Amino acid sequence: MYNLIEAFVNKMKREDIINFAHKNNLTITDHEIDFVYSFIKSNYQSVLKNPNSFDLALYKNEFSVDNYHFLENLINKYKKMVIR
Repeated sequence: MYNLIEAFVNKMKREDIINFAHKNNLTITDHEIDFVYSFIKSNYQSVLKNPNSFDLALYKNEFSVDNYHFLENLINKYKKMVIR
């Protein structure tokens, strides 16, 4: 599973973030796109190794209120799936 995620992240483009946002009816800024792209590329390994250590609240100022709440709900949903 880790190799699959690593392969995806290595091929990931900014357009993938934009497409994800559009599929979820999110309006995103260039700053949010750049931040998410850079964060994933730089931090995906540590987040995968220890998902409970990730604290989205540290990055709250990087997102609009609506996008922050969407991400918060999404992360909580996936944490529950991983931690079962």
